[in-house]
Amino acid sequence: MHNRKQFIKNIALTGAALLSSKLMLYANEFGYLTNNSDANLLLFEKTDAEYEKYRKGFNLRIEKFPKVIAICKNNNDVVKALQIAKERKLNVTIKSGGHCMEGFSSNDDGMVINLSFMNSLEFVDKSTIKVQPAITLKQIYETLIPKGFYLPGGSCQSVAIGGLTLGGGYGLLSRAFGLTCDSLIEATMVTANGSIINTKNDKDLLWLLKGGGNANFGVVTEMKFKVYKAPKTMQNFKFRNQHISITDALDLCKNWFDQVKTLPNSCFSAFIFNGNTVYIMLTNVDINNAAAIKFINYFKSISTKATQTVRVPLAKALSYYYAEDHAIHFKNASAGLYKSYTDIEKILPSVFEKIKSKSGILYQVNTLGGNIQNKEFEAKSCFPYRDFLYFSELQAYWDEPKQAKHFLESFEAIQKDFADGGINNHYRNYPDINFKNWQQSYYGKNLDKLQTAKRKYDSNNLFAGTQTL
Repeated sequence: MHNRKQFIKNIALTGAALLSSKLMLYANEFGYLTNNSDANLLLFEKTDAEYEKYRKGFNLRIEKFPKVIAICKNNNDVVKALQIAKERKLNVTIKSGGHCMEGFSSNDDGMVINLSFMNSLEFVDKSTIKVQPAITLKQIYETLIPKGFYLPGGSCQSVAIGGLTLGGGYGLLSRAFGLTCDSLIEATMVTANGSIINTKNDKDLLWLLKGGGNANFGVVTEMKFKVYKAPKTMQNFKFRNQHISITDALDLCKNWFDQVKTLPNSCFSAFIFNGNTVYIMLTNVDINNAAAIKFINYFKSISTKATQTVRVPLAKALSYYYAEDHAIHFKNASAGLYKSYTDIEKILPSVFEKIKSKSGILYQVNTLGGNIQNKEFEAKSCFPYRDFLYFSELQAYWDEPKQAKHFLESFEAIQKDFADGGINNHYRNYPDINFKNWQQSYYGKNLDKLQTAKRKYDSNNLFAGTQTL
């Protein structure tokens, strides 16, 4: 016993991570902690105190219990973890930030490759950054914007760049700069067989990872992005109509679809209905041109309350949309991508009735278009829905676990309305366990190519989490 304690103490003194004696013995059994350079890999099982800390994701609604959580800090750790997974016949999922809305970054009784310590950022040159997958959007923005640069991304502060990019990556400035994946210029990935490959030597892989790479082919451990000159300021507008009837909410929705058509690429807008109130949001990172002024004046004239900020520095304006940085109970899923209001015109009356009858559920439609439709970006990525102009989502939030059942019943009834109405194209970063034909829904015209790539990079289906190819 004394020798074991001294051995663990010595490991700690040399700067290696301290493992429980049980896990140290387990790792040594397979020969993976035989020297200091190997001691980065941490393996936690259900009986270990550290297990619960790393098991949790951002969505408290979802409880999954992997057999092994592998904490990887470099490529070699990932290679070793995958070797252990194969030896123990464990399916593998990958966690960068843990924000997947359906918890697909975890699993039951498999292995989770946890990359949360791989969160560095450095400038390669004045227009290129190199990042690891677990760095968060807040960390990226707080590093880049003070230096005058911007990487297009989402608005939730604790989302990690890895999963966001591999599914596409959408946010307030996507119309101005394109999707997050459109800025990806290079990536390093560990394949199922333990090979460490770089897209410089595999151009097809870069295309695959730009919108089709969510844990399908391997573990992405490093990314290089082109960054842009950051807009100096952003202005935010909100138009509100409270205590609104369903008929009036439907009219407002149709009017919003009509008005956003001419907005400049510097603008983002959203329509939100929570059953009682319609909110219309607008952001602009440029001077309001005639089309933006027309939009603003129109909704001012028909809203019960309109608010706007002065133009504020971009970092401060983005922080208004950061949302919670801690785990919460929620359900959020794509409600479809649309080309026009006519796609949903016959569906919305039933949807709005259901939302009005269940407080706490809301429906949101966001503007796409702009540089998302850039033909060069389209050719260089497998994101399949460039020609759609709107992306929608359903959201529900609650405080206590016991409330989940009633929210989920209403949520799924609304989803059925959309499915029955033929809405079946969905954004992969807003997945849902209930999408029946999920492969086609997420990947559309590029599904066949992605399935072929799956056989190339992961022929034995080691990466076999829920809704992976």
